[in-house]
Amino acid sequence: MKPNIAIVAGGDSGEYEISLKSAEVVKKHLDDTLFNVYLVVIHKGHWCYDDDHGIRHAVSREDFSLPLSAGKVNFDAVFIAIHGTPGEDGKIQGYFDLLGIPYTSCDQATSAITFNKYFCNNYVKNFGMRVAKSMVIHKGEAVGEMDILKHLKLPVFVKPNKGGSSVGASKVKVIDELKPAIEIAFHEDDQVMVEEFMPGREISSGVVKINGALKALPLTEIISKNEFFDYEAKYQGKSEEITPAPIDDEIRKIIQETSLKFYQILNCKGIVRFDYILNSRELFFLEVNTVPGFSEASIIPQQAMKAGITLKELFTGAVINAINDR
Repeated sequence: MKPNIAIVAGGDSGEYEISLKSAEVVKKHLDDTLFNVYLVVIHKGHWCYDDDHGIRHAVSREDFSLPLSAGKVNFDAVFIAIHGTPGEDGKIQGYFDLLGIPYTSCDQATSAITFNKYFCNNYVKNFGMRVAKSMVIHKGEAVGEMDILKHLKLPVFVKPNKGGSSVGASKVKVIDELKPAIEIAFHEDDQVMVEEFMPGREISSGVVKINGALKALPLTEIISKNEFFDYEAKYQGKSEEITPAPIDDEIRKIIQETSLKFYQILNCKGIVRFDYILNSRELFFLEVNTVPGFSEASIIPQQAMKAGITLKELFTGAVINAINDR
């Protein structure tokens, strides 16, 4: 009998549509000679699977099973393709841990820490990583523009502390733009991170586990046509992504080794992407994505293909690793 694999997608954040696109690519490339694959969409309390005839079936949340007329489907592993909550912040991981179902991403603790940008930045600082100066504002907290500028210099980035795909993020150059930017970010999260702008080149570094060994993928340089690598730049063609990044071998090696190091320090699992700012020869940590984009135009698939790894090998290997590592 082939193992039953659920690809979970959707979620309850502004990254819902991106998650569905990622999941469709994973489904297309997962090796169906090895697995029975089911796409499960989770959104606002509804967990469902649409069969080949377009009939919708509810997923049982008691044991994460799929009751079908042909019989009950129990899942042997889960490929998590939810960007944002509840797939990248540790919530769904805790649920699968309780059920004893293996999954492809980082565990609950790592997911929760890395999804909280402010927590993660302060954590990696303990291991010698440079980060931008920042502060967090909680919803309802009385923090004015001058309070922020006592600690940080303009320009700054204002973004949801727990979010991705640059949804709700703004670059602020003058004081009058601060309050509107904070309000936009609060639409996505109850915590807002304000972070000083760091000049330099944005570099993305993927790490995957292939045939039981960790591998740093070729680097990507991101050149946004907008003010920064915002949602439009990421998903609507307003950026240039150069893989491999045109940097010298010494710097490339430092970045890849840094990513491998923090993959292990943070106890990462599965397919992970680290983002940095390279300022002259100094490297600053931006964030880590524990469920990065998986569409064919996304950065990790670009890097994998440059490394000679097919998407079938990438996604199928992630599932096999999850099953073997349980």
